[in-house]
Amino acid sequence: MEQKTNNKLMITFAIIFVISFVVIRLMQFYWSDANIVLDGNRLNVLIARNAEQQYKGLSDRDDLGEYDGMIFVYPNPFIIGVVMRDMRFPIDVVWFYDNKVVDIAPNLQLEPGVSNEDLRVYFPRDKANMFLELEAGWVEEHQLKIGDTLEFIE
Repeated sequence: MEQKTNNKLMITFAIIFVISFVVIRLMQFYWSDANIVLDGNRLNVLIARNAEQQYKGLSDRDDLGEYDGMIFVYPNPFIIGVVMRDMRFPIDVVWFYDNKVVDIAPNLQLEPGVSNEDLRVYFPRDKANMFLELEAGWVEEHQLKIGDTLEFIE
């Protein structure tokens, strides 16, 4: 009787482990979104939350789809480099530190056929804990500048 109870318990733990593993792996493919206000402009953006999503970014997409951009949030500030790996459309990149714009790289162009190690890396002039990728031309059209603010809204 005790052996059957132990076997049932082991099977239950194994099932829970497998289900947990599958859920965690599937979560890397789930992209959440957020509403933000950037210098008075309301935007709906995708959030790159984990390392896999942050590496992938907007790569292999034909456009932003129904979103206005993609935001990358990090727990600590550092000099965050951005590359145009496998990009199919140009973008503007805006770096933030504590919700204030610290640098802008407008109209980053595609680099088709360039190997990962040869891609140009775009760095902000100062540490940042977030950056936002937007459709190329957005920054100029909305006259965004260093010091402008970003706010997350519900």
